[in-house]
Amino acid sequence: MKEREERANKAPFIKICGIRTPEAVRKAAELGVDYIGLVFAPSRRRIDPAEAAVLIGELNKAPKTSSTDRERPKVAGVFVNPSLDELKRTLTAARLDVVQLHGQESPDFCREVREQFGVEVFKSISIGGEDAEEGHAVRAERTCEAYRGTVDVLLIDTHDPLYGGGSGRTFNWEIIPLYQQAAKACGIKLFVAGGLTEGNAGELVQNYAPDGIDVSSGVETDGHKDIQKMTLFVERAVLS
Repeated sequence: MKEREERANKAPFIKICGIRTPEAVRKAAELGVDYIGLVFAPSRRRIDPAEAAVLIGELNKAPKTSSTDRERPKVAGVFVNPSLDELKRTLTAARLDVVQLHGQESPDFCREVREQFGVEVFKSISIGGEDAEEGHAVRAERTCEAYRGTVDVLLIDTHDPLYGGGSGRTFNWEIIPLYQQAAKACGIKLFVAGGLTEGNAGELVQNYAPDGIDVSSGVETDGHKDIQKMTLFVERAVLS
């Protein structure tokens, strides 16, 4: 954990989401990313708990990335409006470090997940959609205050009418500082997702310095994780 915090002072936490193959798991570990995401919500990247267990087993076998004996990436499971029973079944089959919620989950639900399962909780907030007309500063303050003490990370992502996130499109990055200020005041880390690629990751990190960044389709070719794109994304995010 100490090394993660020291690294966070120099570069953002990096999460590669929607991983489905052992090859991508091994590469993510080799690159030293902080989190990998496994999708259990409706998506073309969806896997079942048994498949997740195999990928986690592969991750646990991955060699350390350097002489510093750096710990392996943490595993985040992505859900949309799950029940506690669904989470219990999934975590029984596949031990997750993080539950990432992309639906309309309340602060009370997030708190219960964190306390009952002993995991980190990431809550996704869609930018745009029905409340696009609401003042972003007001919404940022209201949202962060509502989730104070119930989540570890707020993840701001581009609104998608079907899944809530995972659209592969960017939003207006000029609102990021509003969420950064509100999240910091509430003791919550802020991650940014939505349309990130190896081509714009460096710009985002250099200009806005979020606590973390989350990529999925931006490191894919024809719907599959592309090892070269994963490598370039991490290099440009870390070296920016």
